[in-house]
Amino acid sequence: MPPEVLHPRRPGPRILHVSDLHFGTREDPEMADAIAALIERTEPELIVASGDLTHRGRRAQHESAARVLRAFGLPVLAVPGNHDLPYTFPARFTRPWAEFERMWQTTEPIYRSERVLIVGLNSARPWRQQSGGVRTRQLEWAAEHLATADDGALRVVVLHHHLLGAPWRSRKKPVADRNRVLAALVESGAELILAGHIHQGAVSERREFEVATPGGERGVTVSIAPGLGQPRPNRRGEARGLHVYEARAHEIDVQTYVWRRDGWALTAERRFPRGREPLAYAELR
Repeated sequence: MPPEVLHPRRPGPRILHVSDLHFGTREDPEMADAIAALIERTEPELIVASGDLTHRGRRAQHESAARVLRAFGLPVLAVPGNHDLPYTFPARFTRPWAEFERMWQTTEPIYRSERVLIVGLNSARPWRQQSGGVRTRQLEWAAEHLATADDGALRVVVLHHHLLGAPWRSRKKPVADRNRVLAALVESGAELILAGHIHQGAVSERREFEVATPGGERGVTVSIAPGLGQPRPNRRGEARGLHVYEARAHEIDVQTYVWRRDGWALTAERRFPRGREPLAYAELR
């Protein structure tokens, strides 16, 4: 018999997720080169930017953010955060999305390929400074598009405001009516929900924090990317980082990278189930 040939595992689609870049504050010219090197190593299909691309929503800041993100040569799906609106009156209320849409065409983009379908939701609101919300009609719109995903394609939803608590204390509240929003996205078939806002990385599988009927609900991975912009002065030790996701038939891998002066540090690799079954089952005796 011929010797057994072990074929390498075919990689699934990868997504590079950045958030809270805050262009307009102190900028690090080394960061763009470092991201380019990480992209070359991980080979993502696209970049997802989950809001707060700018610090004050000014035209020059939007232009800088778009120029840097597009320079990597990959498709970019971007949604706005609360810092991407104008901070001045009356523009904040009369033309809140004008500069963002000038760069990105829409505040609720869609990315589609054979292996990935991503729906962006705008959770920022002109009349709110920090908190955000998602309306029922937005959730219905997302459900309509998620239903059109190709068989086996990873279904992803992106918004700025988080749906998980922070790993350490933060006064920033999650998206308004979080339970309703999360339940609607789960019912719509979302498998991976991405956000930012709190400048803290966190990843969890929904069944880790919500009681579910045994064997009755699909696993849904909820993820917050660390902030990539310069840490705020009053946040000592705040990390700068990003996530890279890889989806395979029955699981989603999440790699967390944190930026240091000597380059990227891979701080965590986590694996979460896709579908209704956990990754493994061992009978307890």
